This record gives sequence, C-alpha cells and structure tokens, in this order.
Amino acid sequence: MIAGAGAAGMMAAITAARAGASVLLLEPNGKVGRKLYITGKGRCNVTNHCTVEEALASTPRNGRFLYSAMSRFTPADTEQFFTGLGVPLKVERGNRVFPQSDKAADIVDALFYELKRLRVELRHDRVTGLSRNSSGTLDISTESSEVIRDCKALILATGGASYPLTGSTGDGYRLAQSLGHTIVSPVPSLVPLESPDPCCAKMQGLSLKNVALKVKNQKGKVVYHEQGELLFTHFGLSGPLILSASAHMRDFGKDSYTCVIDLKPALDEQTLDARLVRELTAGANRDMANLLGALAPRLLIPVLLERAGIPSEKKAHDVTREERRRLLELFKAFTVAISGPRPIEEAIITSGGVKVSEVDPKTMMSRLAPGLFFAGELLDVDAYTGGFNLQIAWATGHAAGESAAAYIK
Repeated sequence: MIAGAGAAGMMAAITAARAGASVLLLEPNGKVGRKLYITGKGRCNVTNHCTVEEALASTPRNGRFLYSAMSRFTPADTEQFFTGLGVPLKVERGNRVFPQSDKAADIVDALFYELKRLRVELRHDRVTGLSRNSSGTLDISTESSEVIRDCKALILATGGASYPLTGSTGDGYRLAQSLGHTIVSPVPSLVPLESPDPCCAKMQGLSLKNVALKVKNQKGKVVYHEQGELLFTHFGLSGPLILSASAHMRDFGKDSYTCVIDLKPALDEQTLDARLVRELTAGANRDMANLLGALAPRLLIPVLLERAGIPSEKKAHDVTREERRRLLELFKAFTVAISGPRPIEEAIITSGGVKVSEVDPKTMMSRLAPGLFFAGELLDVDAYTGGFNLQIAWATGHAAGESAAAYIK
C-alpha cells in the first residue's frame, strides 16, 4: 500500500506493480499529482540532464544518503522512463528537462494512465493512523473510517509541509513519529525572502532580468552567486534567482544575509562609468529622474536617486563626481537586507523530515519499523532548483517501490 499519489508515490506504485505486486494507492485529493501541475511554472521540470554525481552535488541536504537510490534510477533513467510513457522531452538552460509540450499535465497524465494500465487500485482517502498488530504487520486507519488490516508493506509518500493546498499537510511526519521515527524540524526551502527594506514595497511588481545576485552572510562570505531573474514584492524578494538562493540560506537562526544585486553585470565599472558620463553630458539640462530612464526601469529610478542622495529634480550638469560614484556603486552593488524566508506554506519544498539515519538508503525501508518505507519530500533531503528535487522523488519512489515489492514476496 502507498500513501500519497504525488511524484514519489506514483513512481513507487508503478515500480511495485511492474515488479508484480498488487498495489493500493491512497490519495486524499480528487486528482493525482496535484503538486506536479505547478512545478516549473506549470511546465514541470522533470529532472536535470546530468550525471548522478552532479545531481548529488546539487543536493546539499543529505545527498550522500541518496547515492544508492540515485545510482539505480539516474536522471538518464528518468528521461528514458517518460519518453517510454510517450512524453517527448527537451533540455533547456541549466540542463533542465521539460516535456516538449511545456505542459505539466502531460507528465501527470502519463503517470496516471500507466497506473491504470498496471491496474493499480486508486482510492481517494487519507491515512490517519498506523499501528503494529500482533502478527507484526500494520493496521492502517483512514479518513473514511476504514481500517486496512495486516498490511505487509506501506510506503509513505505524503510530501512535506509546503503548498498545503496540494495535499502536503505534514501528515507523514506524525505517522512516522507514531512508529518511533525522529522528525528533523521542517523549514522552508526554495522560498521567497522577506526584507525590512522599504524599497521592496516601493518597487513591488518590478521584475529584473539578466541581473547578477550575490548572497553574503554576516561575515561577508558569498554563499550564492548566479545570474538570472528576480522580482520585488511587497514583502521582499521573489523570482527564480531568489528561490534558488534561499536553498543556500540555511542558518537564519544563527546568521544574517544580504542580497547584493549587480544591475548591469554585462558592464564593468569603468565601462558603466563612461556610459553614465555620456548620459549626463548628453542630457545636461534634464532632471535626473528623467535622465536615468535610459539606464534603469521606472520603479527603480526614485530608489536609486534616494540612496545616492541625489534630488530627483537635480539637473544632470549639477551632479557631482561623488554623486556619480555613489550612483555607479548602486548599479553594481544594490543591497537588500534579508530578515528571513516566507512561511513554509509558500515554499516549493520542505527542508527537514524523517531522519535519514533511521532509513536504509538502499531500500528506503525504516530501520525501526520493518515493512514501512519512505519516499520523496517526507525524507530529510532537499536540493537546489533545476529538476533535482523531482529527481529525488523519482529515485526514492523507485527504490521504495522495488524494495516493498520484494519485501512482501
């Protein structure tokens, strides 16, 4: 039996059924794969076109635990699995793999029809309780008040605590704890960031493309550096760059972080300064608020001028060398202090979960409760953006499904 028909749960069900097991799949939502529909902005970044070693290097949280599962179901295996189900794939920037159609629904449909083909029994129900009976098997209570007795193998693939509307409500933590497992406190990862800086609200809705972001901790060490797109919001920062950066900001309780944005990464300081001089000379009689339109988006201009200490109505010919230097520094290093992540409900994934030392990395079976297996985000493993977290779901789901089928034989 499998609890949860997300990525890991469906992979586990398909793998177990292909191995000859009779599979019951419980899913509380009316549809399977609810979270898959919203991954990759609705396009579903199914995996990363990379080696096992590269995938593990992009898994900062307990990557070594995944070595066996990932080696037996590699990113290449994931690509072959979906093309075998009739979904053509493509590789984009950063080796991200998507369906050619750009539709997450094609991935979900392929999994669903394979479940039907394999005659996996799907019930829309939720596991609410677990207990070990006198024969050593599991008795499973469900939301529909049914008790499923003498279950020889149960795979928990209920997800973490992110995006609760998709069904990831943290149920699995409580169920695992009821059979003796330790839960590493869940925290958000791949999540927008909050800032106390009022400039963020002033620029709410402004999306910056092709900027370079550095994240520094309180000691000034760069913990993340990448180029891409980010978004200012009423609470702080969001967008692809920020979600990726958040996975590297893991010590908010002990550390503080600052985002440093290079607004013109294609230009070095000398080239940008020459450009500023040209603009100031050509528009000598213009107000600075109007002149900067050639270099910065409308919402950014008043913030730049305020930080540089330049009145918006000041004429370009009156700008001093020192003011120009401050403006140049802002273009190359616009700082935003970060106070913390947004709530876990807004995170793409959860960091934390079932302690991996209590799980056999080859089989995904509990070391404490024989017949209990884990897969996916419920485990205390997580990775950066780029398809790596879904690869973890496929690999652990495959390992759990294969092992559970062998266990009941």
